[in-house]
Amino acid sequence: MDIFWTLRGFFRVHWRSYCLAGSLLACVAVLGLLPPLIIGRVVDGIVAGSLDAEGLRWHALGIVGCACGIYVCRYFWRRTLYGASYLLSLELRRDIYRHLLQLSPAALAAFPAGDLMARATNDVQAVEMTAGEAVLSIFDGLMTGVLVLGMMAFALSGTLTLLALAPWPLMSRAMWSLGVALHARFDTSQAAFSTLNAVTQESVGGLRALRGLGAEAHTESVFAAASESANAASMRVALIDSRYDPIIYLTVGGSFLISVGAGAWLIDAGRLSLGQLTSFTLYLGQLVWPMFAFGWMANLVQRGKAAWARIREFLDTPSAVPDTGTLERVEDYRLQVRVTRFDYPGRTQPALRDVQFTLQPGHTLGIVGPTGAGKSTLLALLARFYDAPGVKVRLGRFDIRDYRLDALREAVGCVPQESVLFSASLRENLALARPDASEQDILRMMALAALERDVAGFAAGVDTEVGERGVTLSGGQRQRLCLARALLADCRLLLLDDSLSAVDAETEHAILAALETHTRHLSRVIVSHRLSAVQGADEILVLRDGAVSERGTHAELLAQGGWYAETWRYQQLAAAAESLA
Repeated sequence: MDIFWTLRGFFRVHWRSYCLAGSLLACVAVLGLLPPLIIGRVVDGIVAGSLDAEGLRWHALGIVGCACGIYVCRYFWRRTLYGASYLLSLELRRDIYRHLLQLSPAALAAFPAGDLMARATNDVQAVEMTAGEAVLSIFDGLMTGVLVLGMMAFALSGTLTLLALAPWPLMSRAMWSLGVALHARFDTSQAAFSTLNAVTQESVGGLRALRGLGAEAHTESVFAAASESANAASMRVALIDSRYDPIIYLTVGGSFLISVGAGAWLIDAGRLSLGQLTSFTLYLGQLVWPMFAFGWMANLVQRGKAAWARIREFLDTPSAVPDTGTLERVEDYRLQVRVTRFDYPGRTQPALRDVQFTLQPGHTLGIVGPTGAGKSTLLALLARFYDAPGVKVRLGRFDIRDYRLDALREAVGCVPQESVLFSASLRENLALARPDASEQDILRMMALAALERDVAGFAAGVDTEVGERGVTLSGGQRQRLCLARALLADCRLLLLDDSLSAVDAETEHAILAALETHTRHLSRVIVSHRLSAVQGADEILVLRDGAVSERGTHAELLAQGGWYAETWRYQQLAAAAESLA
């Protein structure tokens, strides 16, 4: 029951809704007491021969009136109570999404996409039902149970009530034992569902690769194993759920048996009338709902408790990049970087060491090197996707930690090698950072990214749907679309992480020339495996094994005769051979 105490803040905010729903539930419980009492009087009147047609008519109208009142009250309490619980699920999903946006890549790596989806859907729904149906069950069950027991004990027969309730303590003990088992099994079931979600999401996302490798059979076996595990866990929960109703029915059956036997004895002894026994059995039938309600409430509470623990585990996960800065705007774009050492968690080999450079506003820095040299890692540090004691990055006079993250994200635009697009139109993907961008600005950025000819070939133009993750576009189109999106965001520091690797050399040269001509106000850091992409940079860093092995302009690096010069000659020969082929 501590889940209700945990959610006290939500109940405190929405106390009016819960009080109104409680009042309506109380009206339902009171109105529900009248029909059995009326029916008992009708039975006694028939037995005594004192009931006429007019009296029967008024008694019938009374029952109909109670039914209408119960209908109206039930309609409004459902709208009030469930409306409040839906607000809780809305708040939880917003909190999860807000925290998701704030988490750094390092912290987010602990939660697969499928697991996050399970927490934001199934777990939130379980907590929502705790705040809705569980509150209903405990309040309505308690109110109905107390009122009905009061009528049975004080208005009819206290002795018969005590005898009829004899099986109840055994039911309470069984309910408590089932609740403990259910909590553990539901937690395991939700974890298995998260795993199944993750396997499904990864299979759908990597469908092309799986087909290309002919790995369908292996993937099918992995999915089948995850599905069987989730099904087995759900069955273990269902086995506990299936025990609630039989226990309640056995208890109710025992109570009815005792009531009929003891009631007949009391009638024979003159201590109870036939009408009173009829009312008593009807009231006893009304106690079935409180018993079901408490069983259902125990079920929902255990589910909600397990789900809440999973949600809090995510929400309490701290970001590896805390948003503690206070500066709301970047005024000076002079970039100074000094990386003494940076290590990824769990690795002994440093990803970067002894890297130092300065980039003046409006200048271009090229970063090249073999695969695994630390190029993308360096850009991630510039964008503050990671923090480390040995990393010092300054924008102007201030460390980037002094800026608020939203201010830093607004000033620094990063275009990754892996294009990230959403299931929307080209226009919506382009204007992601600037939804109010004009048509002229959109067309201008598409021209800078050499995308206007491609878009002209689409039937719907910029309103063409790109499909999930841009599946309808080629790799080069996706990269250029992401570049145009970053340019439209008007970031003053642009980080290009091999973001033109999927376009041909001629198109890349045209794009870089256009950037050089039309974005002189931007500072650019360009990572590329193709050295022609950085040959016009003001300074070029060659990274090898996480450290700077060479630095200088294109001409200076060629004169040094090192890795850069050898790679340049190889790439030029490869380009010449390709043009002759």
